Amino acid sequence: MDGKKLEYKGEEALKEIETMTMNGVEIQERLLKEILAQNKETEYLNKYMKKENHHVTTDVIAEFKRLVPVTSYEDILPYMQRIENGEDSSLITAQPITEILCSSGTSGGKPKMMPSTAEDLDRRTFFYNLLMPIMNEYVPGLDEGKGMYLNFVRSDISTTPCGLPVRTAVSSYYKSKHFKCRQRQPWNDLTSPDQTILCDDINQSMHCQLLAGLVNRHQVLRIGASYASAFLKAISFLEHNWRSLSEDIRSGKLSSFVTDPGCRSGMSTVLSSPNPHLANEIIQICSQNSWKGILCELWPKAKYIETVITGSMAQYVPALQHYSDGKLPLVCLKYCTSEGFFGINIKPLSDPADIAYTLLPNMGYFEFLPLGDNGTPLMDVEQEQVPINDKLVDLGNVKLGCLYEIVVTTFAGLYRYRVGDALQVVGFYNKAPQFRFMCRQNVVISIDHDKTSEEDLHKSVTVAKKLLEPQNVLLVDYTSYPDTCLAPGHNVLYWEILHQNTKKTESGASLDTNVLQECCIAVEEQLDYVYCHLRNDGSIGPLEIRVVEAGTFDTLLDLFISLGASINQYKTPRGIKSDKALNLLNSKVTASFFSPRYPKWGSKKVS
Repeated sequence: MDGKKLEYKGEEALKEIETMTMNGVEIQERLLKEILAQNKETEYLNKYMKKENHHVTTDVIAEFKRLVPVTSYEDILPYMQRIENGEDSSLITAQPITEILCSSGTSGGKPKMMPSTAEDLDRRTFFYNLLMPIMNEYVPGLDEGKGMYLNFVRSDISTTPCGLPVRTAVSSYYKSKHFKCRQRQPWNDLTSPDQTILCDDINQSMHCQLLAGLVNRHQVLRIGASYASAFLKAISFLEHNWRSLSEDIRSGKLSSFVTDPGCRSGMSTVLSSPNPHLANEIIQICSQNSWKGILCELWPKAKYIETVITGSMAQYVPALQHYSDGKLPLVCLKYCTSEGFFGINIKPLSDPADIAYTLLPNMGYFEFLPLGDNGTPLMDVEQEQVPINDKLVDLGNVKLGCLYEIVVTTFAGLYRYRVGDALQVVGFYNKAPQFRFMCRQNVVISIDHDKTSEEDLHKSVTVAKKLLEPQNVLLVDYTSYPDTCLAPGHNVLYWEILHQNTKKTESGASLDTNVLQECCIAVEEQLDYVYCHLRNDGSIGPLEIRVVEAGTFDTLLDLFISLGASINQYKTPRGIKSDKALNLLNSKVTASFFSPRYPKWGSKKVS
C-alpha cells in the first residue's frame, strides 16, 4: 500500500478516517490513476486502452471511463480460468496473484472466484485495524476486558491446477502473518487462543472457543462473530452441548472429543485447573426453561454484540434480541465482500434499521450504476437507450436518497466490476456519502413472469411474521422454493418457528392454522403487481408455508459447509437451488399451510 502503515491506534486511526472522508474525491482519482499506471501492460487493459485504439490524451480517467466496459462475473471468468490453469497474473494485474478468494455461493448458486494479491491482504488488514478505534469512541473501557469473538477458518477449499490456494477472505486473513504476528493490544484481547481459531474442524473449534468464553465469562466485554448466522449457530451449539462444556470446566480437563493438537495445546492455559463453582453457575443458567436473555446471564459484563446484521442477515435481528432480551446493542461495523473490503459504520450504536456504511476511498475505485425503485438499472433517458458506461457516476456525484449498484475497480484485476449489491445513499459524513445496504441483486424465486428479489421476499416475510407475535412465537429462519411439479406452480416458504417462552421449536400440530394461513396471504399481498396479477388469473397457485422441525436450518448450514461453504461467510440462501438442500428441507416438514384467498394487490403500506 505504498508504505502506508497497516496498524492505526486510537486518535491516529480516527484522524485517518477524517482525512479520507474529507478528501474522498481526490483520493479516488489518485487511486484510479495508480491502478491504471500499475496495470497498463496487462492483457485486459491493453485490449481496451491500447494507444492505437484511441486518441492519445492526458486524461487517463476519462479514457478509462470511455473505453473500458462495465463487467460482470461472466466477463472475467475466462481470465480467472486461464490464471487458475497456470497463465501469468499479468493477464489482469501487474502484481502476482497469491490466492483465489471464493464467495459463499449460498445466495446465488456456485461460488465466485476472485483474484487476490499480497497488497490486497495488506489493504484488508489496514481496514480491520480501523474498526476497534471507532468502537472505543462509543464504548469506553474495552481495553479492560476481553472479547469473545467467534472466528472460524476452514481448510483451503482446493488449489487451482497451477497451485494457487482457494479460500475465503476471512480464512485468508486469519491464516496470514498479519493475524498470526499481530501486535497484541489490550483492546484486541480475545478469549479464543489462536490455535482454536485456526482449527479447521468447525465442531472442535466451536467447542473450544465457547469453552474459553465461558471460562472468562466475567471478563468478557463484547461478543460476536463475522455473521449473525454464525453467531446463532454458536448459540445452538451451546444449547446442545452446555452440559459437556460445564463438565470440562468442572474437571479442568478438555473433552476427549477434541483431538486437534493445536486446540489441546491452546486450551491448556485456559483450562488449567478444576472449577466446580463456575461449572455450577453455568449449569444453573443454562438449565432454565427459557433462553430469553441467556447472553446477558452468561456474560454479564458484555456491552454489545458485534456481527453483520444488514442485507439477508437482517432476518436474524429478532433472534439476537431474543437471546439478549434486547439489552445488548447490535453492532455492525463493516461492509465486506469477496471482491473487497469497502465500508465502515462510523456510528456503530445506530439502530439496525439505520446502519449505514461510509466507503473508504483507498480500498478501491468506486462507481455507481443508478437503479430504479424496483432495483433494476435506469437505462432509459428521454426514451433513448444510453450505454451503461455513460450511466455510471463516481463517489462524489451520488445523490441523497437514490439507489445504486456498486461497481469497483481494484489493483488485483477487477475493472468496472458489478458487485451485485444495491445501496442507497442515506446521508453524508464530512464530504463522503453514506450508504445503506439494501440487498444482493438477484431473483430468488420465480414461477412465471414474476420475479421476486431477496429484498422483496425479506420485506414480505417481515410483514407476515408480525402476525406470529401475539402467539408469542418467533420466526427463526426461512427460505423459499418455486414448486413447479404440478400446474400451476406455487411459491413455497420453509419456516422454522420458536416459542419464546421455551427453548423448543413449535411443531406443526401446536400452531394456529388460521394464523399461518394469514401469514401466507400477508406475504402474497406484499409482492408486486405482476405476481398478484398472475396469482389472481390462476397462473400461480396459492403460496404455501411449510413449517420445519427444530434445528433444520442448523442442519442446512452443516450441509452447505460440507459442500464447500464457510461458516464465516454463510448466509441462508433465500432461494433454494440445491437438490440436496431441498430434499433435506422436505424431510423436516412437520406441517404445511396455504394462502386461503386471492391477494389484493396494493394493500401494502408505503414506507
